[in-house]
Amino acid sequence: MRWISLILAALILLLQYPLWLGKGSWLKVWDLNQQIVAQKRANEQTQARNALLDAEVRDLKQGTEAIEERARNELGMIKRDEIFFQIVGSNPASLPKSTERETKP
Repeated sequence: MRWISLILAALILLLQYPLWLGKGSWLKVWDLNQQIVAQKRANEQTQARNALLDAEVRDLKQGTEAIEERARNELGMIKRDEIFFQIVGSNPASLPKSTERETKP
């Protein structure tokens, strides 16, 4: 009777092996699900970035405000009859990233 119990236990273990450690095991399925979740997050971030880029492209094609904003921020251009104020401090980390501009009335 003892041998039969050992043989049945061994058969149960052999049947359980593919379920836990085989090609389509639970561990691999769980790992693949984690990879899918991570990829979906990356896809959502990429879609959000693409939407922002698309909106920026449409804005650049249709209006002049975006072009003007880029000229001000990246090239330091100012309008005619505009007063330009630049705040200089000893600690660059405490300064605002963009300079302040004010238009004459």
